[in-house]
Amino acid sequence: MNLCKVLVSKSDKILITFEVTEEWLSFIGTDEKCGNVRLRSIPNFVPSEQVRASDMVGFLEAVWTKMEAPFEKLLNELELPPTLIIADTHLFWANEQVDYIPGVSSTRLLDLPDFNGGIYPLILKQILGCVSSVRKADYLLFPSIYELESRTIDALKAELSLFIYAVGPCIPYLNLIPCDRAYCLQWLDRQPCNSALYVSMGSFLSVSSAQMEEITAGLRGSGVRFLLVAREGISDGCGDKGLVVPWCDQLRVLCHGSIGGFWSHCGWNSVREGVFAGTPFLTFPLLADQNLNSKLIVEDWKIGWRMKQHGSVTTRDHISDLAKTLMDSESDDEVQRMRRRARELREKCLKATGRHGSSETNISSFLDNILQCNPIAF
Repeated sequence: MNLCKVLVSKSDKILITFEVTEEWLSFIGTDEKCGNVRLRSIPNFVPSEQVRASDMVGFLEAVWTKMEAPFEKLLNELELPPTLIIADTHLFWANEQVDYIPGVSSTRLLDLPDFNGGIYPLILKQILGCVSSVRKADYLLFPSIYELESRTIDALKAELSLFIYAVGPCIPYLNLIPCDRAYCLQWLDRQPCNSALYVSMGSFLSVSSAQMEEITAGLRGSGVRFLLVAREGISDGCGDKGLVVPWCDQLRVLCHGSIGGFWSHCGWNSVREGVFAGTPFLTFPLLADQNLNSKLIVEDWKIGWRMKQHGSVTTRDHISDLAKTLMDSESDDEVQRMRRRARELREKCLKATGRHGSSETNISSFLDNILQCNPIAF
């Protein structure tokens, strides 16, 4: 507080919002006059100051896991967006932005891949070795399209002295692949246009049983139609508006006319397929690059919302509220803008992967280069 007073004494153009818990506001009192320093409170998410010494572990866990959501809510309620955040170093989520990675927009450290604990340091070591060996290659095929990640691709071209081709998702030939109209597609055929939420956590990782219980309860409680891919059995069923399957042809499902949203763990394959299908996202990243992919969807492309955790799980009430808002046929302006941007990205994908598009041109250029160097390669 003394630091704040010193700062505002330097200029009458400085306005400081000092955030405290409701309990601390009751200690400090609201009648203290600090000029351009104003007090704002957030709910008491941490153990009471009266007993904090007996539960320091619980206090720190609450600060690390429960404070971010009410803090962001307070920021959104301010009359003007802040130009600077001053925070204790324990609040690692508050103001750690990385803006010096070539080709990557300003990103929170929290959203960068986390490889701490268990086997992950070994995985990180292997990944760094793989990335370092890229310089030994002659060509780099980038699994995206130029129109989606031009900054990153341009940065790679400037950094690496090798041929780089953004070949994109090679999926414009979907209709050429035979389809036996699986049961889930037959179910989608019976649903209204843009009415169903597709939910998938990917084919590799799993969420806890407690989290899956919250997910299914939240989806049922939302009242929206949904198609859930879950490898584990769902004991409580899915109500009269949902369908649970152990596997599906994801791209074909996403491109179905009745799909109106995609709840995704944000694996890169799923992100590309969702963008190609033109669906808005509810992001639910689990680890590795998925947080960064979620940030790309939510902050850079602005075609989705991130599901928030409350403690160790995302609650059924939060799931229900977001699902209803996203899938509401008369949704608010923000959702409509999000859907419009998703359609615009789909058009970019279709153009890039279509005839004379950037992806097709890059593939042709790659083949021409290979054949010029070694005519019998194919």
